[in-house]
This record gives sequence, C-alpha cells and structure tokens, in this order.
Amino acid sequence: MQESYHDKKRARESRAAIEKIYITMRQLVIRGNYKPNGFSGQALKEGLLALSPEIYGSITDPERVELDGLLYVIDRLPVGIEECRFIKLTAKEGFENTDLEPLIPSKRRRNCYRVDQDRMYIEMTRGRSDIYDILTHLTFLYNEADKIKKHNIDTKGRVSDDWKRLQEVVEQEMAGDVIDENRALVYLSNIIGRTIDETKEAIIKFKRNKTSYSLFRIIYWLGKISIEESKKGFYQEITFSAKLREIIGHHIYGELWATNIKQFIFEKDWIDRPVHIISSNLHSVLNTLFGLTALQEDGSFADVESLALQSSSEKNEHLKQKIKQYALENGMHELHDTHGTNLSVQIYDLRKVPDEVFENSLGLQHSFKDNILLVMDYAFGEQAYECFDELLKPYEVEYDNLPLNIASINIMGKAGTLCGKKGDLMIPTSFVFEGTADNYPIENDFQKNDFEQSGISIFHGPMITVLGTSLQNRDILNHFRYSSWQAVGLEMEGAHYQKAIQSAIKIRKSINDHIKVRYAYYASDNPLLTGNTLASGSLGAEGIKPTYLITKKMLQKIFLVEKNTNK
Repeated sequence: MQESYHDKKRARESRAAIEKIYITMRQLVIRGNYKPNGFSGQALKEGLLALSPEIYGSITDPERVELDGLLYVIDRLPVGIEECRFIKLTAKEGFENTDLEPLIPSKRRRNCYRVDQDRMYIEMTRGRSDIYDILTHLTFLYNEADKIKKHNIDTKGRVSDDWKRLQEVVEQEMAGDVIDENRALVYLSNIIGRTIDETKEAIIKFKRNKTSYSLFRIIYWLGKISIEESKKGFYQEITFSAKLREIIGHHIYGELWATNIKQFIFEKDWIDRPVHIISSNLHSVLNTLFGLTALQEDGSFADVESLALQSSSEKNEHLKQKIKQYALENGMHELHDTHGTNLSVQIYDLRKVPDEVFENSLGLQHSFKDNILLVMDYAFGEQAYECFDELLKPYEVEYDNLPLNIASINIMGKAGTLCGKKGDLMIPTSFVFEGTADNYPIENDFQKNDFEQSGISIFHGPMITVLGTSLQNRDILNHFRYSSWQAVGLEMEGAHYQKAIQSAIKIRKSINDHIKVRYAYYASDNPLLTGNTLASGSLGAEGIKPTYLITKKMLQKIFLVEKNTNK
C-alpha cells in the first residue's frame, strides 16, 4: 500500500496539530496556570479536535458523548476529579505527611489528593510525559463536558427536564438510596446523545470499574460544573506548582531512585558481580523463576502460563503470596520506591536461589550463581531516560566512583501494533523519535526466530517512540506504517532507554560496549483497527501468553549467554 498525496497531506496536518498541542502545553506549564474555557484551554481543545485521536473515538461528534474514551480517561485520573473546579499539578511536596488519603488511579501510578469539594492535587513525579498525558485527558474531559452542557441548556439558560431528572437520580445515588435504573437510563441516554443500548453497555462497564463513580454521577458532575461556569461564572482552573515548574526535567526523582538501588548493591558487597537489568512487569519474572517450584504442592501446572492465569485470580491470592514468600526466602529482595517514581524494584541474588528453580522453570543447570538480576517495573515515557540515565552512572561513594558491572539490559514493553492484532509480538530493529530527526538503530540480541515456534505472529522492524499514545491518529500512524519508515509499532519508552544506554556506552563509558541489549514488545492494541484501541479495554488473559513467552526467552538468553561464557 502506497501513500497518496492526500494521505501525506493529512499526516503533515496531524503532525502539525500534535506539535501545536505540545508547544501550548509547555507554555502553560511555564506560565503556571490556565482556564480550560479560556483562550489557552480553547486552543488545546481545538488542537485535539483537529487531531481527532483514535483513542478518543467520537470526540469530534458534537451530538454524541464519547463513552469508551471517557472510561479510558477516568481509569487514568483520580476518582472524583470530575467534581473539582480547581486542579493543581504538583511535585512531591509533602502531601504524604498530611492526613489526606492518597487516591491512586487504577491505570496510572499517581498520588492524588482531594483537598476539599472543589480541589484536587495531583503529584507529577514521572517527567514531562506524565504532565502531557494528564493535560490531554483533562482536555478531552472538558470537551465532553461542553457537549453535555450544550445538550441540556437552552439559549435562555434554562436546563432541560432530562437534566433535572438526572440530578434527582444522582442525589438519590449519593444519599445511598436505590435508584430506578431503567428510568435513569432513559434520562442519561437523552443527555449524552447515545442509544439506550450504547448507554446501557457503558453503564455496565463503569460498574465493573472499582475506582470510579457511576456513569450517572460522572456525566452529571461534568455537565453541572460546565453549566455553572456559563450561568454563574464559577470558572475552572488548572495550575502548576512553583516547585514542579522549578524541577521539571532535572532528574530529581530518578536520581534518588537510582542511588537507592546502587546503595543497596554496594552495602551487600555486590558491586563487582554481573548485573542483568530487566525492565518489565515484576510478576512475570517472579512467577517464571519461582512459580513452578513454589507451588509444587498446590497442584499440577502444565506451564508457567497456566500458573499465572490461576494465580492472577482474586480467589487465588494465596497462590500469589506463596510464590512471593518463597522468593523472599530464596534470594529475592524488594525495594519499594518512596521517592516519587512509582517504580518498584526486585533484586535477585542468584547465589541464594536453589538449583531446582532453574531446572523447573527454564530447564537449565544453575551455573551462574555470581549473577544479580535487577528487575524494575515499567517506566512511563520520558521517565525511562531519567531513571536509566541515573542508574547507569557509577555509584559515588566518598571520593570514588564505582560503576555497576552491567552484563545485559533487557526491556519488555507493551506497544501498539501497526501490523497485527492484540497479543502479537514486535521485535524492534531501531527506534524513531516522533516529531524529531532522532533515530536509534539498535543491535537487538532478540531476533524473530527466537519466538517463531510460539504460534504467535511476530513482526520485525522499526518502532516509533511517540510523545503520547493519546495523541495518535490514523493519518500519522498510516504514514509511519506505509511510508519508507515501514514501522511495525508504536510505544513510549524505547528511544528514551536507548538514548541513556548509548550515552553510558559511548560518552560516559560507565558500561562496557559489548553488553547484550534486548528489546521485545507485545501488542496491547492496534490503533488502526476499529474496536482495538486502548480505549476498548485491556488485554486481560490474552496478555499472559506473550508476556510470559518474552520473559522466559529473556531469562534463557541471559543465562545461556552466561553459561557459554563460563565454558
């Protein structure tokens, strides 16, 4: 498939819209505040509407409120944010030392604090990507709130009868009374411009979400605040704390996080031992290494995937805890971050791991006892550079610089595929940084044939590191797929990781240039297919097979290389 002139033109226009949005956001952070319905807020809304990202579905439809996009956004924002007129983005400024209860969104690790009825404070400790992400989601929310207002208020400022009835429903719900859902469904359907079936399906999805209010309440409060702003002048405002604006981009939290890890390794006298860094989720490495051995007495598991499927169920929480306890007793150490990165770390001392663990999990003899595994949770966007850049620096103790003995770097990630479907694999050959001329060819120790016996589709080629998944539209993605870039997927961290690795090898020379670097991604969505964007829901059980396949191959690569080296 070749790009037409029209396709190229649309891709350029979309790229310009993204650039305009990001420039506006950076200006607002520097300025320190803006009003969503003021000049700057309207500029963001217009940019988002011009771009029409796939993840936000029918955002450009003036009649219909976008429901899948709303659920996606609500999952990533603190509960009750739709009720707040004043939102403040802050650095880590001591809220944890108050009596305020932190609110943590289900799909984004952020500490948020509801100060009073009107105010929500949100800690931004994961870099610029985190700020851009939340501003994009808020802009979407305010756009949908405007639709609700326009549907339910006439030219004389009178609210519709459906709106009055929804208000009664929400007041009953907030008082703990039983509501008539059938009637409430009709009111809500009229208010949001959706069919009864569409509204009913959305209500069920929001009910399943344990970290948000009901769809009735969310729609009501979005519309209520927007209506009050137009009728009574009760303006909304987003502000950025002075501390946040002062430290943004200065690696404050990444440095504290990395120093804590290196200090732990130094105090254990492991500074000279080979360290294999793994960036992935924590549970897959834990379960792959220890699961089959720890649960030998709890039933027969055909493989680690079936074990993971069972232990992930809430009713089998005891299995998960048993694996973790066994690991803690046999070489695993946990480092929980208290500095703001929200990146937990597990460190495995392989001298303490029983031989049978490797035989059961990987089919290998335990001949690599000197090794250390350092497993860190997924980073978020630009945070990947901040944390890796600091981690790969030598540990400074008194007047000496002690580099870690990094033996390999292994990165597993979730990504959007441009070629296949959810659950497929992507093996990158390079990373191209969206919106810049930066590109990072890599010598990936993972190859397509490492996974070919798995029965999963595998795609091999360049990947795009995007500024944010929430701002990708079909035109830009088609350009990356069908132009000479021939990209196979998009993600948010690869170029950031590789930038830190290259500077550590070629400029700082803090790690050896012969270390093995491995990247593999599994597809969490395909933004080019209707119904397959991130807003359509998470992978769930579908994600277990690719996650554990990559994890197992990663560990086998680490240990087989070490085994051959020992020979």
